[in-house]
Order: sequence, then C-alpha cells, then structure tokens
Amino acid sequence: MTAHDKKDINKIVLAYSGGLDTSIILKWLKTEYDAEVVTFTADLGQGEELEPARKKAELLGIKEIYVDDLREEFISDFVFPMFRANAAYEGVYLLGTSIARPLISKRLIEIAHETGADAIAHGATGKGNDQVRFELAAYALDPKIKVIAPWREWDLKSRTDLIDFAEKHQIPVPKDKRGEAPFSVDANMLHSSSEGKVLEDPWEEAPEYVYMRTLSPEDAPDKATEIEICFKNGDPIALNGKEMSAATLFAALNDLGRDNGIGRLDLVENRFVGMKSRGVYETPGGTILLTAHRTMESITLDRGAAHLKDELMPRYAELIYNGFWFSPEREMLQAAIDHSQQHVEGTVRLKLYKGNVIVSGRKSPKTLYSEDLVTFEDDHGAYDQQDAHGFIKLNALRLRTLAARDR
Repeated sequence: MTAHDKKDINKIVLAYSGGLDTSIILKWLKTEYDAEVVTFTADLGQGEELEPARKKAELLGIKEIYVDDLREEFISDFVFPMFRANAAYEGVYLLGTSIARPLISKRLIEIAHETGADAIAHGATGKGNDQVRFELAAYALDPKIKVIAPWREWDLKSRTDLIDFAEKHQIPVPKDKRGEAPFSVDANMLHSSSEGKVLEDPWEEAPEYVYMRTLSPEDAPDKATEIEICFKNGDPIALNGKEMSAATLFAALNDLGRDNGIGRLDLVENRFVGMKSRGVYETPGGTILLTAHRTMESITLDRGAAHLKDELMPRYAELIYNGFWFSPEREMLQAAIDHSQQHVEGTVRLKLYKGNVIVSGRKSPKTLYSEDLVTFEDDHGAYDQQDAHGFIKLNALRLRTLAARDR
C-alpha cells in the first residue's frame, strides 16, 4: 500500500485472536498507519477462553472491542449447508478452516460499517489460502473496502523479528512463544488443523502430541458406542431422540467422535496459491455427520438427484476451499443442493468404534426403498423380470454394433 493510501485510512477493524502475531499486528497497524484500531474476536467454538483477548486489547489501548459468539450461526448457516452437499475437497478434507473464513469476513465488514472504519486487516500470511478467502469474501460484501495484510507489507521476516518488535513496543511475550513454534494451529467447532515445522516432511509420521481433538483409535474404548441421528431437510435436528440447536448437537457429535478416535486426517493438499502443503486435521463430529447424511440420502434421494449431487460436489468443495463462498456460482449450486434435501428426513443408527463410523440402520417416512421390489420372494407383479430382456438388448445395441465392426 502506498503512503498516499495510508493517508486515506483512519480506522481499521482487525481480526484479533489475542495471540502474539495479532497483538504485534495491532501495534504495527497503529504505528504504521497512525489509525485507530477496532478489534474483533470470534468465538467459533475453538475451545479457548476469549476474555483474555478482550483484556489484552484493552491493555494495548483499544477502545472499541468486539468479542462475538458466532457458534450457532457458524454451524447452522455455514457448516450445515456445506454438509448438505457432502463436500470434501480432494475427496477427503472436510473444509474446516475454509468454511470459517467467510463468516469472519462477513462480521469484519459489518463491524467496519457499524464503526465507520475504512479498512479491515487480517493476520494470514502471503503464502497460504486464508488471505484469499478473507479478501474474496470481504470484496464480495463491500467492493470499496480496503484490506490490509501486514504479512505481505512489513519487513518482519522471522520469529526473532516478531519478538524483537514485541519487546520494543512492550507487548508481553509468553515463554512458550519465545522458541520456534513446533507447528501452527487453527481451530473452530468443525475442526482443528495443524501445519508446518514438525509436519513439513510428508514421510515423517505426525507425532501424537499434534492431535488435540481426538483420542488415538488404539486408545479408544474396546466397546462400540451406538447413536441415532435424526434428520429433517438434510440437516441433523436430534441426537438419540433429543432435539437440540445446531451448535449444541454438533458439540455433542464432537465429544462422541473424540472419545472414539474418529476424524483424524493426514493430508497433502493442493493450495489455491499453487503449492502442495501437508496438514493434519481432526474433524470428529463432521466425520460422523458426513457418514450419517449420506446414509440418510441413500434411502430418500432419487438415483438421478444423488448422482448429480456427487458430480457437482467436487466443484462445490473447490469453490469453498478457494474462497468463493459469496459467489453466484456457489449460491446457484447451493440452491440446487437445498432443493434436493426437502425429503431427506428420518433416522440413521451408527456404531462408533476405534476411528470407524459404522452404519447399522436407517429409516425414513419418505423412504424410496421398497422391500416389495427387492425381495427374492414372489413380489405380486411389482417387477416383471421378463422386462429386463428388452432393457438389456436395447442397452447392448451399440456395444454389439461396435463388436461386429471390430471383429
């Protein structure tokens, strides 16, 4: 950003975790831009106490401090719509970091409008996907907003530079932050993600201490836990017969997944910015939900709709991974997906056992499964086996023509 641009910025809303990096960014923004800073800290169920972030912002002289509990909105308006699509990037990654970014950006923009700020700022680095996700979402919601990404602007290149800056500006540096961080962590209610340092060599197994959300499958109980999830319009609404809010239900699935060693993923993925990166993800509740949702669809969705959804899914997952949640094409796909979910209701029974999610039953008042059609007993004329003869001959016609030519 040029010096001229800096003159135009009087107030900045910073996505603030209260950690060392964003505390340094906060001070850097005040000194570099000579601007007032508003902090915004989101509770997305990352499992950390957020009051320290408020206190730290006060300590650093911030007057306008937002600490918002967004857990219900996160699960009901972002996570559940994504799970209706069975979205998995590159076949396996359940998009835990990706799906949180548009919500944080949405709230940053709302706060900018409420406080009269000219710009927003985030702590994502210039190498990763998150900068893209934050900024694409922000520009989609306010095309005139200015975005400041300190990691792309400043000349602080190493951990030592950051700590020197912190000490120079009286920012407290916790003892555990003085050495090199063993890996970086992002967490919310859907997942935890660990990347970098000890995980950079994809041949080296991730040490057990990297996992913070799940028991090791080897240490999980020797007895299966049986649960039932009830769905309506493609969303889970009750667990073991008890109706719950979206975030409450999801938190309960997380606990069940954690205790049974479910949801670990060690992945080398293709980042949108072009490089491959190795990450270790834990998505206990999401892994259970994905299996349950697909199971519910198996008896309530027509074959054509189900197969079309599976064709659309990689595109939909890639849009979310790449930061295009607030795009017309994601909204178009969402409309089609949501339309497909109107009869996805009923109950799925699962066994959770040592990292596995095992389906043991499914039922629905809207089922398309017909025992009369599949039975080997006399089916009272529901299906005439003679009809298969013509069906096969017509489908074989082009294959026979090809074979006759090629003989």
